[in-house]
Amino acid sequence: MVGLQWFIPGRMIFYKERILSEGTEFRFRTEPFDPYDAFRGKYIHLAFNQTTVQLKDSANWDQGEMIFALLSEDSSGYAIITELKKEEPGEDVDYLKVTSGYVYQDSASTSVSISYPFDRFYMEESKAQAADDAYNQALSDTSKVTYALVLVHHGEGIVKEVFIDGVPIKKVAIERQKLEEQVQ
Repeated sequence: MVGLQWFIPGRMIFYKERILSEGTEFRFRTEPFDPYDAFRGKYIHLAFNQTTVQLKDSANWDQGEMIFALLSEDSSGYAIITELKKEEPGEDVDYLKVTSGYVYQDSASTSVSISYPFDRFYMEESKAQAADDAYNQALSDTSKVTYALVLVHHGEGIVKEVFIDGVPIKKVAIERQKLEEQVQ
């Protein structure tokens, strides 16, 4: 029993570390929303630009099923979903396990909304407010680009960092805090 208590968390840690060491990096464009979780602390809720995929096939897609989103990059280097599949693709393809949402079908195509398996980026409490302020300010400035750097391996994804104009949000938060201290 004691061995099992150590095995399960150890396996979870090993699997996440494997994604971090062997995963492929993708930059997902984001839109902000900043809630608070009483049990886990301050985090940035990541809402992604691509939440619907247009399909040419007329397969029966059901709401709430786990499906596989094939990944590629657009001309700017940001992640895009090129195709959805019901069967797990081979290891030579980058993909994410996602959950299907609303499905709309007409005679020409099918639209499937999806939910990503990662939607939170947790922040150290002392930097969270400065990061939140910077992130919200970046959203109101259309010249700023925000994205999440996600490592993907065998359908699983882990958010490594969130960026504002190519600068890690943790660094932006620290710089913002220093400026606020200088003003005071």
